[in-house]
Amino acid sequence: MRRVQGWLTLLWVAMIPLSLATGWVKSVTFVSALSLWALVASHGAWWAAASVECRQAEEDIPGDVVEEIVEKTDVEEEPAPA
Repeated sequence: MRRVQGWLTLLWVAMIPLSLATGWVKSVTFVSALSLWALVASHGAWWAAASVECRQAEEDIPGDVVEEIVEKTDVEEEPAPA
């Protein structure tokens, strides 16, 4: 999906000088299509961010890292000075 989004974004970026040169910017149809693309792209980015956030909430990466460090190290407390 990211690849498709990337190619569509490049297509729209390439369309900017073409639309300026041909006068499509003054076309209601073109502006409507551009607005729809912006809407779809923003919702796609929102969905992707939400799915990543959900996956991160399910994983406890910092806790896993701490557990692994504790397992691999041999740290002992020093006796308190008298």
